[in-house]
Amino acid sequence: MPVRGTLVDIPTADGTADAYLAHPDDGRAHPGVILYMDAFGLRPHLERMADRLAAAGYTVLVPNAFYRGGRAPVVELPELIDVEQADELFARIVPLLDELTPEATTRDADAYLRWLADSPLVQDGPVGLTGYCLGARLALRTAAGHPDRIAVAAGFHGGGLATDSPDSPHLGADRITAELYFGHADDDPSLPPEQIGRLAAALAAAGVRYRAEVYTGAPHGYTQADTTRYDAAAAERHWDALLGVLKRTLPA
Repeated sequence: MPVRGTLVDIPTADGTADAYLAHPDDGRAHPGVILYMDAFGLRPHLERMADRLAAAGYTVLVPNAFYRGGRAPVVELPELIDVEQADELFARIVPLLDELTPEATTRDADAYLRWLADSPLVQDGPVGLTGYCLGARLALRTAAGHPDRIAVAAGFHGGGLATDSPDSPHLGADRITAELYFGHADDDPSLPPEQIGRLAAALAAAGVRYRAEVYTGAPHGYTQADTTRYDAAAAERHWDALLGVLKRTLPA
């Protein structure tokens, strides 16, 4: 399906978030999906991911979650991100991450969902979410904060989903009505086995419909083709899982 991609601006309570929008180029409204970025930010690779989702029949919004620090790219990135040699890069990213408090995430999600609801390119009704690394955390918080607007949320190689913090994302499980899917990275320091178990226990206790899988041998960041953590087989498995859960819960 031919796809059109454009840059859009979204008014928020804290300013203006720039974003990439991809949609089927057929003039019709399609189910909406928010694609939440990883910690490296809005960039061409994520735009290509949005295009692939749009080709499956969805209108896909990829917000620059770091918009408080400027328009994308907020942090200049190399063509191939060497995660093992990225200490200086992470030093610039951490302050941007610190601004994404649970309260800021909720305000931003309000704006993104309102923008989608007002767009003629998006069908009426609930939307879907998919998130990567940091984005899995944003997706889980959005599903808990907007249960009436989210049909499905997926998270891949997410980190910090079920920490000991009093504002950990998993503590919102009892407010989630969406179906969830998680594709956890294998041996991931940002989501160790105890957090995977804590997340599963919270979702089960809340009666949330979900499926969680550990992608054996896949490192943290396995979907990101512009990094040294990319795993092609795991990335394709992610596409199969994501499109499968979207088509079941939010048919295009």
